[in-house]
Amino acid sequence: MNALDLVGSAVSNTFRSKTRSILTILAIFVGAFTLTLTSGLGTGINAYIDDTVSGVGASDAMTVTKASDSSSDPLSGGSEPREYDPDAVSTGVPGGTVTALTPDDIDAIEQVDGVLSVDAIRTITPDYIQVGDGDRYVASVGSLVPGQTTVLAAGAEPDHDAAELEVALPEAYVEPLGFDGDTDAIGQTLTIAITDAERTQHTVEAEIVGVTEEALANPTGSSILLNDALGDALFDAQSTGLPEEQADRYASATVWFDPGATDGQIQALKDDLDEAGYTGTTIADQLGAITAVIDGIVLVLNAFAVIALLAAAFGIVNTLYMSVQERTREIGLMKAMGMGSGRVFTLFSLEAAFLGFLGSAIGAGVAMLAGAGISAALADGLLADLPGLTLIAFDPASIATIIVLVMAIAFLAGTLPAARAARADPVESLRYE
Repeated sequence: MNALDLVGSAVSNTFRSKTRSILTILAIFVGAFTLTLTSGLGTGINAYIDDTVSGVGASDAMTVTKASDSSSDPLSGGSEPREYDPDAVSTGVPGGTVTALTPDDIDAIEQVDGVLSVDAIRTITPDYIQVGDGDRYVASVGSLVPGQTTVLAAGAEPDHDAAELEVALPEAYVEPLGFDGDTDAIGQTLTIAITDAERTQHTVEAEIVGVTEEALANPTGSSILLNDALGDALFDAQSTGLPEEQADRYASATVWFDPGATDGQIQALKDDLDEAGYTGTTIADQLGAITAVIDGIVLVLNAFAVIALLAAAFGIVNTLYMSVQERTREIGLMKAMGMGSGRVFTLFSLEAAFLGFLGSAIGAGVAMLAGAGISAALADGLLADLPGLTLIAFDPASIATIIVLVMAIAFLAGTLPAARAARADPVESLRYE
């Protein structure tokens, strides 16, 4: 009996006892279904994080602020009164302040070993935004640093190299400002009002070049997005009347380091910054807790799936032991006709692997259909505020790995009854009643 005959015989023998085989396949199905679904959950969420992580910042950059006593931080949850700090500047979060960075701080940070360059982040606080003679709305502003991207509903990101003043408008402002839709806002003029230190209000006009969507890791959130030219114009207007030493104060700075830096080198850079009186935060620090929780949940769910597969493995052992028992005379006849113990072992092992293949393939297929349905339903319901998120996504390589893994478990489970069949004495087997 050649290899092809062994496979054909294993497939045909699988359903000699249809009820027993179907129940075993169903047990494998449950494990494979659960494992595929939880794997898809992890793939979908992590893919969403990967797609939007560039909105938080580049992988070779970190945000640096001046180190301060956390007990005086209004965001730390403490109820202790804060002492007045003349060097504090707003973080852009209501009630949030940090000790300002000065040009001397920027120079000191640049001297830290491992720092390639430093970009100071300016705080700009406009009074309102307006289109034509329409209603005025309060808005915050933001900008992208190199390596960041934003999720666009229409148009394009403001060009940082352009001399023209350009702005991207959050989608939430489109209708209130009087536009019929996202594309209707593109090319229109937005007026931004800002007050200087002498309490004089200035207005700056910029072209709307894009509309941004709400997203989990959108760098500007609900803020309007500026290009460098517009940021300079607003900052200069805001700083009118301020002494130079008061104007050049920054809430934070973006520090660029070697893209090929190892985790150890990045940690060493953080330590050096800490010794110099600064705090560095990378993307991994900001999203590490989120991904760790997601991975932990997926790991626990996968553990339940593996338990189900182990239970199914005992079903395979039982099914094949019963098959060996029922086919004792047949095994004796095959060995009497010259079939070696190795081929007998292979025959029963292939039967186990085929059971695993059927259960895992059906389970993975049904899980993919269920996952697609669940994702579509949630995208229009509970997750409608997270555009671009496919909660359960499937990677073909992962699906293939799950099927192969389940087949391997089934094969291993079938080795015990297969070994028993291989050791059977042909004379004693032929006498079996």
